[in-house]
Amino acid sequence: MSLLAKAAKDAGLQAKFYTFYAGGLGTPATIGAAGDGKVIQVTEWHMNIPNNGLEKFALDFNKKYTPVDFYYGRVNTMIDMLAAAMNKAKSNDPKAVALALEDMTFKSGYGDVYMRKGDHQLVQPLILSIFSKAGTPGVKYDAEKTGYGFKSIANLSLKDADQPNTCVMERP
Repeated sequence: MSLLAKAAKDAGLQAKFYTFYAGGLGTPATIGAAGDGKVIQVTEWHMNIPNNGLEKFALDFNKKYTPVDFYYGRVNTMIDMLAAAMNKAKSNDPKAVALALEDMTFKSGYGDVYMRKGDHQLVQPLILSIFSKAGTPGVKYDAEKTGYGFKSIANLSLKDADQPNTCVMERP
């Protein structure tokens, strides 16, 4: 992704690049100014989302683990949901925990999510964001000390993110 953004900038290509996880470890620092207004990501969370329930956690993480920025909100959700399922099942038995997860709704740091019973996929709201200059409207925080961060440009609700599926998962 970083080489693509840089090559596009060098060639004068005025294209936008849509990707998953452009904010992942090392990518913002490598893309830098070449990605300004060009790199768009789909993710569940980024540091500049409104009503950011993970802001304090992320700031504390960033301070403690510099130079690594917190980026993967879904990891917090995964661990917290696993703990909630164990508490609900009153067990750490894998089958009991898996059954407790089925259709579980959970309030994450970026909104409600739920575990779809039919295939055990986590359904969560999604955000479309664009790499933009820090300090501009919607970009309070930069990523990896680049001077650029992500600004939300569209949101996909939990309901809209949940698409029909045809999985026929085998159960023990």
